[in-house]
Amino acid sequence: MLYLQGRIGAENRFRMNVLTENIASALVNHRLQRSLREQTIRDPLTSLFNRRYMEETLKLEIARSSRAGTPLSLVMCDIDHFKRFNDEFGHDAGDSVLQMVAAEMRSRFRDGDVICRFGGEEFTIIAPGTTAEALAGRVETVRRAIAELAVRHGNRTLGSTSMSFGIATWSDAMDRDGATLIQAADMALYQSKRDGRNRATISMLAA
Repeated sequence: MLYLQGRIGAENRFRMNVLTENIASALVNHRLQRSLREQTIRDPLTSLFNRRYMEETLKLEIARSSRAGTPLSLVMCDIDHFKRFNDEFGHDAGDSVLQMVAAEMRSRFRDGDVICRFGGEEFTIIAPGTTAEALAGRVETVRRAIAELAVRHGNRTLGSTSMSFGIATWSDAMDRDGATLIQAADMALYQSKRDGRNRATISMLAA
């Protein structure tokens, strides 16, 4: 908002018009730049952060955790039997499942947790300041909530779904780029799959 007090003389009105147009142009450019940045860091389907943003953020959080001596944990998770939604109901229905699951995770994790779509039906959550054991309770709440979802697409009921989770905590023995931490959480995720799905497993490397 541009606020002026007093009367503007005729000789200054042209300058004032130029000034307001410059301000308006700057605001439009700023809004456009912000919009473009959102497009580069967000997944367009789910509005979650994308994999590129996750990888950059994970490196920063590892550096912070290392300096401050605070814990940092990571969750890898994916939707169980996701392929059946695409096969039975089509890809639009699969997209609806992804959007519903993403919305549920956004509402259940903390504001400080960074929720990302890793790719396909797989998601990653960066959780600063918490251990895998402490995070497990939050993950269990999310797991139960997703298992209770009534998945719909348009007027059709698609049935229920579930998710499997792997949780790991970063340690000084791990790589600083986050690759080892991702691998540890991913291995725990696949253990959940082997154990029957719809469950969470804490990585042995988190101890």
